[in-house]
Amino acid sequence: MSAEGGTKAVVAALFANLAIAVTKFLAFLLTRSSSMLAESIHSLADSGNQVLLLVGKKRSERSASALHPFGYGRERYIYAFIVSIVLFSVGGLFALYEGWHKVQDPHGIESWQWVPVTVLLIGIVLEGFSFRTAIKEANHVRGTTPWAAFIRRARSPELPVILLEDFAALLGLVIALIGVSLTLITQNGVWDGAGSIAIGLLLVCVAVVLAVEMKSLLIGESATKEHVERIHDAIEAEPLVDRIIHMKTLHVGPDELLVAAKIAVTATDTAAEVAKAINAVEARIREAVPIARMIYLEPDLDRLLDGAATSAAPTQEQR
Repeated sequence: MSAEGGTKAVVAALFANLAIAVTKFLAFLLTRSSSMLAESIHSLADSGNQVLLLVGKKRSERSASALHPFGYGRERYIYAFIVSIVLFSVGGLFALYEGWHKVQDPHGIESWQWVPVTVLLIGIVLEGFSFRTAIKEANHVRGTTPWAAFIRRARSPELPVILLEDFAALLGLVIALIGVSLTLITQNGVWDGAGSIAIGLLLVCVAVVLAVEMKSLLIGESATKEHVERIHDAIEAEPLVDRIIHMKTLHVGPDELLVAAKIAVTATDTAAEVAKAINAVEARIREAVPIARMIYLEPDLDRLLDGAATSAAPTQEQR
């Protein structure tokens, strides 16, 4: 996944959410609409989340140290996990609380009635711009992969986080618009509170999905199926390699892949020949999968062939 594309989508979302948060909060001050307050806090939380993603990306670029020999690539996953917590607590739980409070004490929007509808329509346009940017950047790397599979399998956190956030924001704006419109028509504040509760449930669901995906990345995920196949082909292309005994891959960061494999060689190969073959294999792997930064290949004798040769050899009784 393009790091530049992810950063572009994050920056676009940050500017859009800051502008939306300000306009929504001004609308809340004028109308005291519960949905507008929930949406303003939602946009403010999203803005903070985008800052967290940018900070995580910057910190992940630090060079490896003696204490952290594999670098700091996973910091991007840590900050993305924090984003899910912020979205759950500051966004989702606050919206649920505010909605419940409004349902318990409903009141209509008595002044500046045109403000919330106007602000929400402007917010839909701005959020749509941010969502369009995220979709455009994701399409560069998504290919024909379905959206749900793309979000589930992506090893870089930025684009999936922005896609889910922007989707939730757009849907939340539509829900808020429905709630506010029904409140204006009926002058019953219950609709406004119900809209805030619906927004809260939406944000909680999105936060849970994000938390599950980021937890999986933090634990450590293997390379994608496509990358595994490329690495497998690169190793087997070496004439001195009889077969791959076993191979493991691990993302130590979105753009850093660790490859460890035990390869079978014949007993007649010299140490110099094996070393030359390993160097050739490493070069092929890096050419096939540029993010394969750390490659560890262990040569070993093929015990399957040795076992077959032993079983094929005549025993003393057979002679």
